[in-house]
Amino acid sequence: MVSSLRGRNLSESPIRHLIPYANEAKAQGKHVFHLNIGQPDIQTPESARQAVKNLEQKIIKYGPSDGLPELKGVVANYYSKFNADLDPSNIYVTTGASEAIMFALLACCDNNDELIIPEPFYANYLGFSHLANVKIKPVTTTIENSFALPSIESFEKSITPSTKAILLCNPGNPTGQLYAKSDLIELAKLVKAKNLFLVVDEVYKEFCYDDEFTSVLSLDGIEEHVIVIDSISKVFSSCGARVGFLISKNKSILSSVNKYAQLRLCPPHYGQVLAIECYKNGQAYINSALEEYRLRRTILFEELGKIDDIKYYKPPAAFYNMVELPIEDAEHFCKWLLTDFNYDNQTLMLAPGDGFYYNKALGKSTVRIAYILNQEDLKKAIHCLKLGLLDYQKNH
Repeated sequence: MVSSLRGRNLSESPIRHLIPYANEAKAQGKHVFHLNIGQPDIQTPESARQAVKNLEQKIIKYGPSDGLPELKGVVANYYSKFNADLDPSNIYVTTGASEAIMFALLACCDNNDELIIPEPFYANYLGFSHLANVKIKPVTTTIENSFALPSIESFEKSITPSTKAILLCNPGNPTGQLYAKSDLIELAKLVKAKNLFLVVDEVYKEFCYDDEFTSVLSLDGIEEHVIVIDSISKVFSSCGARVGFLISKNKSILSSVNKYAQLRLCPPHYGQVLAIECYKNGQAYINSALEEYRLRRTILFEELGKIDDIKYYKPPAAFYNMVELPIEDAEHFCKWLLTDFNYDNQTLMLAPGDGFYYNKALGKSTVRIAYILNQEDLKKAIHCLKLGLLDYQKNH
């Protein structure tokens, strides 16, 4: 007996599928610098951790399917800083942003509908689209212009009668790109004219280093078209709490989401308690994290500049950088770093770039770097990359 065709055809995560090799390297005594995954090393807010520790409920009961009312209230208030006028009823608490993405696709699209996404894109969009039986139509961006938002004409050419939505990640994962307000306004005009949904993953919105972030929830006239995805995972370094949000003013979408939310009963209680405290007292924490990532971005940019024959750029937001290496197969190189390379008993783990593309060949020589390590370890990791590349090129 074999598993379903659906399961066999699902792509593995480019972020996690090399973990067995990393575990083996650690078992051999190597220190592995993890630049493959967006897991911040900054401590989760202490007051939030204490709030969970202080819980005194004798029974952790099922909660509301749409999330705890107090959490919905503080999130609605939080979004006012981005000029978004929200009511708590516009917000559904989800089990991480992952569930919010899945709910959004299921609520927007029917079988074989089309979803336009600029590539490279967050790898899990591919998996969720596969599960929802939605067809991705990529609009390709390039490293030469730092993966800027494609032209409106490019989006318009991709629209067919089967197109239901455009999906963006802003700021971008894996690119670190930040889309300008003027570009978002033009895109908003297009989705309104073509009667499409605009789904925007805004998880990294607090980490913008050069320009201000614009939430699509602040744009006038497209309230019925917009769905926003958010999470506490990155901004409050709380990935394991599994608390995300789906936000929309479209009542039909929210009605469908409500049914999906009821199927999984309720989002995690402990994570929601932690999230409430994060939002109540979070601005100083956010400011501190922003400055730390700004410094790490500078270090990454400077250290990459010491490596010959690579293509890279200075990302304006988030904490990722797509780098093109002078090799033919980044997948093989990333695996080789874990199995064969050793510098001072250290190596590093990267995410092969082709997993972030619909057109796999476009990412064959690229990797995604997550600059989530402390400054000293980040320097050591990029030095390992430099030496690893030299060694690899000699032998391959």
